[in-house]
Amino acid sequence: MERTTCCVVGGGPAGMVFALLLARSGVRVTVLEQHGDFLRDFRGDTVHPSTLALLDDLGLAERFARLPQRRVRTVQLPAGPGRSMVTVADLTALPGPYNYVAMVPQWDLLDLLVDEARREPSFDVRMNTEATSFLIERGRVTGVRYRTSDGRTGELRAVLTVACDGRGSLARSRPELGLRRFDCPMDAWWFRLPRHEGDPSGLVGGAGDRFLTAMIDRGSYWQCAALIPKGTDAERRAAGLDRFLADFATAVPWVADRTHTLRSWDEVKLLDVRLDRLRRWHRPGLLCIGDAAHAMSPVFGIGINLAVEDAVAAARHLVEPLRRGTVGLRDVRAVQRRRRPTTIVTQGLQRAAHAGFIAPVLRGRQPLGSAARARRTAGLLTGSRPVRRLPAYFLAYGALRERPPEGAVRRLRRT
Repeated sequence: MERTTCCVVGGGPAGMVFALLLARSGVRVTVLEQHGDFLRDFRGDTVHPSTLALLDDLGLAERFARLPQRRVRTVQLPAGPGRSMVTVADLTALPGPYNYVAMVPQWDLLDLLVDEARREPSFDVRMNTEATSFLIERGRVTGVRYRTSDGRTGELRAVLTVACDGRGSLARSRPELGLRRFDCPMDAWWFRLPRHEGDPSGLVGGAGDRFLTAMIDRGSYWQCAALIPKGTDAERRAAGLDRFLADFATAVPWVADRTHTLRSWDEVKLLDVRLDRLRRWHRPGLLCIGDAAHAMSPVFGIGINLAVEDAVAAARHLVEPLRRGTVGLRDVRAVQRRRRPTTIVTQGLQRAAHAGFIAPVLRGRQPLGSAARARRTAGLLTGSRPVRRLPAYFLAYGALRERPPEGAVRRLRRT
């Protein structure tokens, strides 16, 4: 019978950060990741100041800085088709050194975290291993059953199981956790276009005929997103790829010379955008964090960083109980009490952005009314430096700034 102290289901940002913090604190931790690597396209790649500061605390800032990346210092929303973008957050208003968002391929970040965690003797990661069900004894989760890619099955028992396996989490099938869903006005198409020398850098957006664009600079190519009205994927595909590419080129004219490189709808992947959260993130022996606890909208690109902050808070609350080998319901409840308010506020802002910006544009309307009103709104958000700091700080650190357990900190000495 296999045993560990903490079983982490899912090797995404939340799972790997949580496992690294536990391992550095001397807690035996095993991560089960169903894939053989992290090379999956069209994943979130925004690393916000909260995560940059955490990497600094962990002594990983220099290694992270060597990863290929672009830096974004403002966040903008479209004022409507044919309108300029409205700045809703300006991170330059924050004190340095982390007054920007780093755009880094998620697989590079995860490889860095795993490589560092493997230095700890109490860390184990099992790739190609999928958790298939929970082990439950007398009402308590005591581990998981798993299956490897070669068909081998087994059981892994743990003092605590932490679900970090995203919005398709195994834990979400537990009815006692209670999933609450919110209306979402859009789905997303993901695809690639070549990037040319002289193109803009970082994160670029625009608005077209009932769709919004967001383009992430990958160096040699653009990772493109087109937000379309919810449930219209089949209808819009039936209208033809050429029509969409023509509309896209109208919204982003400087890519018109390369839209022909997208030859088939097979190259356009659909993301069913969801916004939801569990009413309860826990039951005896089980805790959900990150997207397993709350699926976020892509608005503001904050899902990864909210998940990482969940992991930091969970590690700080649970290190000592895990060291003792007795994690009670009070311990896992404390994590939800800490993180739930930030989740509610953040999802509330996303829902406001859906209603005030996204939905009107997808209906072909101007979300801010007249051009003069749009300029006044932008002026209010980017006026004085103290005012600019409010949305910038929330985007950077959330409602609560989380600190890692002291035993995991490895700050480098600065000369």
